[in-house]
Amino acid sequence: MFVDKVKVQVKAGDGGDGVVSFRHEKYVDKGGPDGGDGGDGGDVIVIASRNQNTLAAFRYSKLLKASSGSSGAKRRKHGKRGKDLLVKVPVGTVISIHDEIIADLTSDGQKTVIAKGGVGGFGNAHFTSSTRQAPKVAEKGEPGEEFETVFELKMIADVGLVGLPNAGKSTLLGSISNAKPEIANYPFTTLTPQLGVVDTNNTSLLVADIPGLIEGASKGKGLGDEFLKHIERTAVIVHLIDTYKEDVVKTYHVIQKELSDYNVDLSKRPQLVVLTKIDGLDKEIVDEKIKELKGQLPKNTTVLAISSHNKDGITELLNITSRIVAKERNKMLEIDSSPSIPVIKLENNDRRWMVKKKNDVFIVSGNSIERFAKRTDFENVYALDRLKDIMRKMGIFHELERQGIDVGDSVLIAEIGKFKY
Repeated sequence: MFVDKVKVQVKAGDGGDGVVSFRHEKYVDKGGPDGGDGGDGGDVIVIASRNQNTLAAFRYSKLLKASSGSSGAKRRKHGKRGKDLLVKVPVGTVISIHDEIIADLTSDGQKTVIAKGGVGGFGNAHFTSSTRQAPKVAEKGEPGEEFETVFELKMIADVGLVGLPNAGKSTLLGSISNAKPEIANYPFTTLTPQLGVVDTNNTSLLVADIPGLIEGASKGKGLGDEFLKHIERTAVIVHLIDTYKEDVVKTYHVIQKELSDYNVDLSKRPQLVVLTKIDGLDKEIVDEKIKELKGQLPKNTTVLAISSHNKDGITELLNITSRIVAKERNKMLEIDSSPSIPVIKLENNDRRWMVKKKNDVFIVSGNSIERFAKRTDFENVYALDRLKDIMRKMGIFHELERQGIDVGDSVLIAEIGKFKY
């Protein structure tokens, strides 16, 4: 089954907890703290693979979860790092969060971290100082990043075949490539995009057959415009028109309008206009149709006529197409050498914070203080004292006092943990 858009919940691994431990060995007096650090959580990594061609696997696997790190141990033993989760997706997959693109995987083997594992917590061996020789505090591991993403596939084909239903797109694809699309004499035979590889002029072209469009497709009629995204990356559009149509010029403009309504750039893409099914028609009729089109289409538009059944005009079509594709590929290399959109992440070291009072509870929020709170064991008085000390140094306690906090009032750090002032 072809699936080109899915929602997926992503969860990176949590960091392992640091531990409180003291060295107890024979003949070693006052061995001191030796609690080890927790291991970092595993990342969720997405990799593009040309062996994948659909997102169907994610219809039923709605959660992508990496392994968490292990807790530290005595003798300063570091916890094991969580195992990364490697997720394979088709080349051309775009990943977004809240409509913001965080990754665009356009080449085979390209990979990116979409969710970062949490940092392991420090063991008590980290907290010794001249005034604190036997710290009884250790950090909890930081939670891994978690959010809902949208995976959307935009095929990366060299050539996109467009046209009204029954224009001959599937027949052409089957004639020139290794693809075996369903072909029948009724509209909307092709319900999902089909791909085929064409070898011509010592090069390979990836050709996409886009399901038939009708007038009003951009407003949801017929199969709608949901598959037009698969030609957004194509180098050239081959616009097929059934020669038996009474008004081939009107037919051309119907599809051209749908392309423009979906994305104005598509209507400006290099394009070949191809009359199909010319077998059985007199040459004079075909020539008249070509002349009619050339008189109404933009200047320099190439108009060809073919028969997929007896291969008339196919060689010329492939030769012209391959030349345009080569030219467009070179243009793209000159314009942009970067293969992808970089991953966008919020800065976790933002030290800004805010205090507000709601229903007798003082609520503290802010990236940096929330990060510290997530790594604090609120049941451990020593860990809580450390958090309060951090808040004091950040000026948060001063603001709490300015807002009138009293001894015994509750302080809530986001939705993470609460303590009494």
